Amino acid sequence: MDQYTLNLLIVGASFALYVGIAIWSRAGTTAEFYAANRGVNPVMNGMATAADWMSAASFISMAGLIAAVGYGNSTYLMGWTGGYVLLALLLAPYLRKFGKFTVPQFIGDRFYSQSARLVAVVCLIVISVTYVIGQMTGAGVAFSRFLEVSVSTGLWIAAAVVFVYAVLGGMKGITYTQVAQYIVLIVAYTIPAIFISLQLTGNPIPGLGLFSEHTASGQPLLQKLDQVVTDLGFNAYTAQGSMVNMTLFTLSLMIGTAGLPHVIIRFFTVPKVADARWSAGWALVFIALLYLTAPAVGAMARLNIIDTIFPSGPKAEAVLYEERPNWMKNWEVTGLLKFTDKNGDGRIQYYNDKAAGFASEAQARGWKGNELDINNDILVLANPEIAQLPGWVIALIAAGGLAAALSTAAGLLLAISSAISHDLIKDWLKPDISEKSELLAARISMGGAILVATLLGLNPPGFAAQTVALAFGLAAATIFPALMMGIFSKRINSLGATLGMIVGLVATCLYLFTYLGWFFIAGTNMLENVPANYLFGIPPTAFGPIGALLNFAVAYFVSMATAAPPKSVQDLVESIRIPRGAGAASGH
Repeated sequence: MDQYTLNLLIVGASFALYVGIAIWSRAGTTAEFYAANRGVNPVMNGMATAADWMSAASFISMAGLIAAVGYGNSTYLMGWTGGYVLLALLLAPYLRKFGKFTVPQFIGDRFYSQSARLVAVVCLIVISVTYVIGQMTGAGVAFSRFLEVSVSTGLWIAAAVVFVYAVLGGMKGITYTQVAQYIVLIVAYTIPAIFISLQLTGNPIPGLGLFSEHTASGQPLLQKLDQVVTDLGFNAYTAQGSMVNMTLFTLSLMIGTAGLPHVIIRFFTVPKVADARWSAGWALVFIALLYLTAPAVGAMARLNIIDTIFPSGPKAEAVLYEERPNWMKNWEVTGLLKFTDKNGDGRIQYYNDKAAGFASEAQARGWKGNELDINNDILVLANPEIAQLPGWVIALIAAGGLAAALSTAAGLLLAISSAISHDLIKDWLKPDISEKSELLAARISMGGAILVATLLGLNPPGFAAQTVALAFGLAAATIFPALMMGIFSKRINSLGATLGMIVGLVATCLYLFTYLGWFFIAGTNMLENVPANYLFGIPPTAFGPIGALLNFAVAYFVSMATAAPPKSVQDLVESIRIPRGAGAASGH
């Protein structure tokens, strides 16, 4: 059976499973559409949360970014995992105890203000649309290669699939679909990693293989990788970058994680407050299975690519373009891998042509610039082909990449849909709307969100993980401070919280748009996106903590200068923080 047919069979079977689950668990009420009727088991919710969380950025792009940069991009792992700890300890149980469907609903009630709720809705939509662009980008990449269509066609196919099962099932359908998607994506991610780790190190556990001996050379794998990349003018794979930017970026991802609306609403689906904590704990376990494997996947992919291009080592001749392997031919069709023969020798020169210290060696070898452009988002998907693994493994990783992108896209679209239908229409514009009409509004708004995300995904502002990192910065600067102050401070009032969110959103958006274009539209940026132009050297992806700091500061100073919240609201805050069944302390 040829590879294309195998891809169609396995990907098609997974899609049939998702649509079947959506039909079986079709939401018939708003409670089922928004929160799965609060009846999800915490273990299943943990698995669904992991799938919701491990998006195209985690599955497709993260290992690619680690492969391209090395240790410096381990910030993605540290930030995203650390954020879940913050979420489990500081937010999830308190928000579940509050007992509402959406994040803007909590903010509106806690800060006793429709204005605060509307600002929260705007923040949520901006965050979620930015995030879903990354998911649609990742889905388009996977479809383009494995269904042999263009990236734009792949995007529209992804949009159609997610439209069917997300609009039909709501949170109830999405939850059970995400459980299936988690199983698909984790199997798809780990099986190729095990094969590749065995090939390169003889160790079947990729995380341990990363620190094992490279079988072919007898050197430690990371030492061998450092050697080959520095031989081509790149920085050492294990070298550290700017600690200030690493710290800011990690912090941005951490507090952004804890403020992401589509993750938070998952904790509204469990029966009890204690289940919210257990859900977060199980989610961390399920996430760890992939995150402990990703660094090995990235490192091994980078080594495999260099070995493919320089079969006799970086000091020897590169492979002839006419003798390139089939995996390169396959990915060239998508436009995500490009070769330009700059010196006309018919060989593929792959090196860091921006490294001043390597210029003399490149000149001596007759090289006139790097000739191979590899999109970071293809590395995980191409890894099984690079390592010449069986066809069914290649098809499996295609299904896994699509499952990762679509599962998170569905969660984000539900967050947008519930904000529009429940927070804008039901609680503000038309309070007397019937449940049937509200459910219809939720489905229509989700369809509109899919269309907008797809159109923006045709020209994303970066790789999938980079685009997602921007959404984390926005969540860090807007939603996270409002939730933290809403739970842990009785003194922050509605005016302070509202102005804080506005300042955090505006400041962060302006910084992002300055370098990435207005509303991420290519060519509209005011400054080139290069380190020399950054304010204090802070890249757009690491600006989230600065926006959060501005949010906290504005909210605090405005609240201190104006009237305290009503007594009923302060009592509400106190009740959220006290466990049910706790009594007053006694003096004995």
